[in-house]
Amino acid sequence: MNRNNIFIHLALAFVLILVAAFAGQLNRWQKQWKSQVRIVPMGEKKRATTVEEVALGEARNFGRPEVLVKFRTGVSRETIEAITSRLNDRVEDRIESVGWESIDDMDGADSAAVAAEYSRLPEVEYAEPNFEIQLDEIEGRLLPVLPHDPQFNEQWALANSGQRGGKEGADISATLAWATTTGSDTVVVAVLDSGVDYTHEDLAQNMWVRPASLAPYRDEELGTIDDLNGFNAIDNASDPMDQNGHGTHCAGIIGAEGENDLGIAGVNWKVQIMPLKFLNAGGFGSTKDAIEAINYVIERKKAGVNVRIISASWGSTQRSRALEQAIRKAYENDILFVAAAGNASVNNDRSPHYPSSYDIPNVISVAALDRHDQLASFSNYGAKSVAIAAPGVDILSTWLGNQYEEKSGTSMATPVISGVAALIVSENPRMSVDDLRKRIMASSDPIVSLKGKTVAGGRINAAKALQD
Repeated sequence: MNRNNIFIHLALAFVLILVAAFAGQLNRWQKQWKSQVRIVPMGEKKRATTVEEVALGEARNFGRPEVLVKFRTGVSRETIEAITSRLNDRVEDRIESVGWESIDDMDGADSAAVAAEYSRLPEVEYAEPNFEIQLDEIEGRLLPVLPHDPQFNEQWALANSGQRGGKEGADISATLAWATTTGSDTVVVAVLDSGVDYTHEDLAQNMWVRPASLAPYRDEELGTIDDLNGFNAIDNASDPMDQNGHGTHCAGIIGAEGENDLGIAGVNWKVQIMPLKFLNAGGFGSTKDAIEAINYVIERKKAGVNVRIISASWGSTQRSRALEQAIRKAYENDILFVAAAGNASVNNDRSPHYPSSYDIPNVISVAALDRHDQLASFSNYGAKSVAIAAPGVDILSTWLGNQYEEKSGTSMATPVISGVAALIVSENPRMSVDDLRKRIMASSDPIVSLKGKTVAGGRINAAKALQD
């Protein structure tokens, strides 16, 4: 063999080696690609476009992880977490006795499709849908209840269909909660704020009015006050009419009348809103007036008024021992105190915000979420001091003069929690304030963005809150 032939054969051998190596690497890339890229069959994930479709989707998926997955022996926890994170899923629980993982699909895909997807992974031994098991005779499952109030489609906090670029399903599952109860006019929620426009068309039927059988309010120093429509601590007078709008907005979130063909629907369609005015037309008030209003609620409770919740969408960085004592007195009288976490984008664990940061058993501090299930840019937070989150950005509610406006703030998230608390009480009238708070804290949907930001680490779910 001459020298030229030798070089030719060497060159051919080298090329063959390169081709074989490339083929092997291509095969590895193909396997890796198959495990990383999610193949979604046409029609598998039809996006809901209306609140009705979202509500029906919530009814199908409420409360259950989608799939059960058994990973192969030797697959580490870190690998499992990496796989579920890559697929935008979440390990809901590990069944240690049999080595299975129950997994939530955060995209809302069909459970059979999700199970098939996991079955294709080389790390998975077996996957199956989390099949529903029923008694032979059972009451029907929760079906969403939708009001016909004309602006309900804009209330993304109650039913998020992705309107205006939001995240479908990022809501409090109100339509499912309403399948259990839409509230009760035996439950009274006190709105401690700038008063309430109690003549508003969407609030008038749900306003507390002092019953004829109850004597007017009497205070040793203030004398007798005809509290027909509530209490005005600024003037120590009987008229709590709102001159700012903030209190009216909060009241509508809690209890704008539902199914009346007007405006919006509150978290409660039926409830009694008790106006407490201590903030003036400019939105300012004093600690003393707040205490006077809280004391009024306590005295009315003692007189037989079923006021179970105080909703407080305001705050300060100044700690008041007197205000703290008043809120503690409300706790001793079985009254929940729901308070805004604040709008300074700060960690309340390090920089407390009052009254939400008082360490009293009846206080629930509330952070705000946007329509994408993200912590609002302005919202305070705190892994130890902020209890739970609720929608609080672009919230449509009642306003002065029979108007409706969108507002943002932890002020708007707070009455969402107050409203859910009222729904719970409507179904459990004898529930103690301690148990009421525990129920709320146990009734959230986990949200990744809230991990390490709130105690519950999730968004309130009204339907879960009504499960016994």
